[in-house]
Amino acid sequence: MASMAAVLSKTSFLSQPLAKSLNSDFPIAAATASVSFPSKSRSRRGGIRAGLIAPDGGKLVELVVDEPRRREKKHEAAELPRVELTAIDLQWMHVLSEGWASPLGGFMRESEFLQTLHFNSLRLDDGSVVNMSVPIVLAIDDEQKARIGESKRVALVDSDGNPVAILSDIEIYKHPKEERIARTWGTTAPGLPYVEEAITNAGNWLIGGDLEVLEPVKYNDGLDRFRLSPAELRKELEKRNADAVFAFQLRNPVHNGHALLMTDTRRRLLEMGYKNPILLLHPLGGYTKADDVPLSWRMKQHEKVLEDGVLDPETTVVSIFPSPMHYAGPTEVQWHAKARINAGANFYIVGRDPAGMGHPVEKRDLYDADHGKKVLSMAPGLERLNILPFRVAAYDKTQGKMAFFDPSRPQDFLFISGTKMRSLAKNKENPPDGFMCPGGWQVLVDYYDSLTPAGNGRLPEVVPA
Repeated sequence: MASMAAVLSKTSFLSQPLAKSLNSDFPIAAATASVSFPSKSRSRRGGIRAGLIAPDGGKLVELVVDEPRRREKKHEAAELPRVELTAIDLQWMHVLSEGWASPLGGFMRESEFLQTLHFNSLRLDDGSVVNMSVPIVLAIDDEQKARIGESKRVALVDSDGNPVAILSDIEIYKHPKEERIARTWGTTAPGLPYVEEAITNAGNWLIGGDLEVLEPVKYNDGLDRFRLSPAELRKELEKRNADAVFAFQLRNPVHNGHALLMTDTRRRLLEMGYKNPILLLHPLGGYTKADDVPLSWRMKQHEKVLEDGVLDPETTVVSIFPSPMHYAGPTEVQWHAKARINAGANFYIVGRDPAGMGHPVEKRDLYDADHGKKVLSMAPGLERLNILPFRVAAYDKTQGKMAFFDPSRPQDFLFISGTKMRSLAKNKENPPDGFMCPGGWQVLVDYYDSLTPAGNGRLPEVVPA
């Protein structure tokens, strides 16, 4: 499993080099954000209740085969029909294997798939409901289906043909692509990044079943030590005596507006009576669209944010969330919140237009910017979460730093678009002092410099951070 060196301290986070790649539309102004928190965070007597929030279903599902049984399982896998996984399939297998989707025990069978599409939730055997807003499914084509035949088990293999998992008690059912796309994204417009990457050319069948992963998933990209499982995160948070855990997901570099939201959240938790709130800084590490900032550059930038003291390493844990990104707005933000519950987070910071993107055809946002936080407060299976709204944060010219927007003096605040931000970095110009820590900004400059066309006019390969 991933090394505990991923947990932030001033030495453990900063002493080791990072690896792999960056790019994206991140705003200079931190948009309207809110923090969701569990309604059961207080005891019946009104005091703050210590301890981590329970996983969905009451128990964390872990699907990696115990080490003594791995050789036996690999021999079993060698005799089974094979299904080759794509890179995104492997990321979803990683998500399932560590329990991020607890209580889900494998790729979805049809009943789970339909509940997810139509209800954004799963009903458990005891009648309780847990949130599940995005399908975690495995597609196969006609040829693979024919090869499987009557077998009730299949081996899942990587691109090199190495068995990585066994799927048992399988069910094969039709893959209703149009319905899946329409219900997940609210549109079937062409140009949806995840759809084009993972659905359009996928097989016309889905296969679900009970998953056994043969070994812990490793990427060997220099970042595995940051990929803490929910169980490892819970262990670390308990070791730190965290009585509140607030998670912040991001797929962009951290600017001081983000940091303001995170530090202000901690201040408010302390005022509520918590003694040791811990920030889980949790960048998304799975598939992202081409113009997003690649993971290794984001991790390098996060390193500088802690090194420069923008966030406190003593009260921050940084870890990579292995999920692929759908860009499905209010539907997807429920998945992001639900997964962090399984890691022990009982507070979730959600910003403007979470998991959103521009419309792929029209010149507008695909989703209403406020719907994500509203949906999150009403979502089935997320009743343990409530929403605390924040004001807009922008650059205050009078103070020379990011601050919450004051509508009584709008002339004092500066809002800079992501396009302007990229233009500054590409031209090696500095943003206003106090917008981003100097070390973090230099990482962005270095990244965009790495994309400068070579002498032959061609863009170079993306350079790892």
